[in-house]
Amino acid sequence: MLRNFAAMIAVWLFASAALAETGLTRLDTGDDSRGWEAVGRLDLDGHGYCTATLIAVDRVLTAAHCLYDKRTGKRVALSRIEFLAGLRNGRAAAYRGVRRAVLPPDYVYGQPASAGQVRHDLALLELQHPIRNRRIVPFGTDARPRKGGRIGVVSYARGRSEAPSLQKVCEVLARQQGVLVMSCDADFGASGAPVFSFRSGVPRVVSVVSAMARAAGNKVSLGTDLQQPLAGLRAALAAGAGVLQDDAPQFSAVGARRDTGAHFARPGGS
Repeated sequence: MLRNFAAMIAVWLFASAALAETGLTRLDTGDDSRGWEAVGRLDLDGHGYCTATLIAVDRVLTAAHCLYDKRTGKRVALSRIEFLAGLRNGRAAAYRGVRRAVLPPDYVYGQPASAGQVRHDLALLELQHPIRNRRIVPFGTDARPRKGGRIGVVSYARGRSEAPSLQKVCEVLARQQGVLVMSCDADFGASGAPVFSFRSGVPRVVSVVSAMARAAGNKVSLGTDLQQPLAGLRAALAAGAGVLQDDAPQFSAVGARRDTGAHFARPGGS
């Protein structure tokens, strides 16, 4: 059991495991990606990207640190953020801008890695327009998995930014201080990636990837326990909190092929 988060977890910023060594399946074709279209890439002002997930027709879940420019430490303007649902080989099933975003009040960008930072590293975005498409079905959420529970991750990351990859068999190694320590693969761009449980064969989101780390010499990924912080973010949006985006961004039409120029975002900070 991990008794001391700071002592046992050292954030590791340069994961480089080969695709073949991680049990990842690249979702390149329409058949491969069917059912996963609600996972998309979140492009950030042309300077980076994260992974994000549709959990309602106009709500997207990702990591809080994804909304900050790592070069300046400032929030990325919402008009410069775009959600590309089901992006695969240059085409997305839907493109949407972001209208509002809410973060936990205790999240502070740029602080050293700690259980507190990971625990609050969550953001809920309201899209400019709902995604109503029979191919793109929002994922439900679920209670945190138990220690030893089997989970999976779908992510866009370094070397696989144009199509998502699925790692369906990894597990929860520990739960401590509101943080899940997981054996799942994480790499640059996997920030905000949904962590799924598969109870009754139905994938439901139970966490998002916040950081990659090492525990006892082994590569791990870290994410928040989802239910309590997500309930707070949902309530905040329902109460009208968040930045209202007035200058609606101009994005390409659904199905357009283009190069965003986004190349880098890390699980420890965007």
